[in-house]
Amino acid sequence: MVRPRWSRREQRPRRKALQAVDKYLYDRDYGCALQYPPYSTYHLELGEVSSYPPGYKENAGVFSHNNTWIHIGWTLFGEGEKALEYYLSICPSAKKDHDIYRSEPYVYAQMTASQFSPTPGEGKNSWLTGTGAWSFVAASQHILGVRPDFNGLIIDPCIPKKWKGFTVQRKFRGVTYTIEVKNPKAKSKGVKSLLVDGKKIVGNLIPLPAPGTTAVKIEVTLGA
Repeated sequence: MVRPRWSRREQRPRRKALQAVDKYLYDRDYGCALQYPPYSTYHLELGEVSSYPPGYKENAGVFSHNNTWIHIGWTLFGEGEKALEYYLSICPSAKKDHDIYRSEPYVYAQMTASQFSPTPGEGKNSWLTGTGAWSFVAASQHILGVRPDFNGLIIDPCIPKKWKGFTVQRKFRGVTYTIEVKNPKAKSKGVKSLLVDGKKIVGNLIPLPAPGTTAVKIEVTLGA
């Protein structure tokens, strides 16, 4: 199984950091602010970060780009519900009130005013962020869990337990992979079995097929 090899001792501070993010920075309607609390006065020694009003830009605003790394972080701990919830919290098309968001519903804003601001949920500087690319990485490679590797494709989904499964198609090095994931035991993470064109393989790394292969069918069952 390809996954981060953390000891229990190494896991504790990482999980504690995510739990602190959840407690102090996260709002399910807006995403994660940069820090808590925001600065309320200007500090000459700090410069720009304290020059903005509380809850905007670097002063505890919700920067979309770095939120995606937190989504990935939840998947590393097998928290499928958290990963998807956080993903949707900054997704423009999932916003509940676009009159508040005030940005295009089909593009990420660089920053959203956080819960610490006078106008929480207001999008700022759309089209000026790398969030789209990183959101695709978070969704496709970590939530759906189809991740390219030098030696093949890693299949390691982290999904909400209520999902019965999903099917995804991935083109990788000239080969089209049709991947069906089943979740009969309502698990978030853990590949129990993996079939490649009907043949069982050990682990969750799909080796590169024989030269000339154009299509591969993958069947994955979660529940390990």
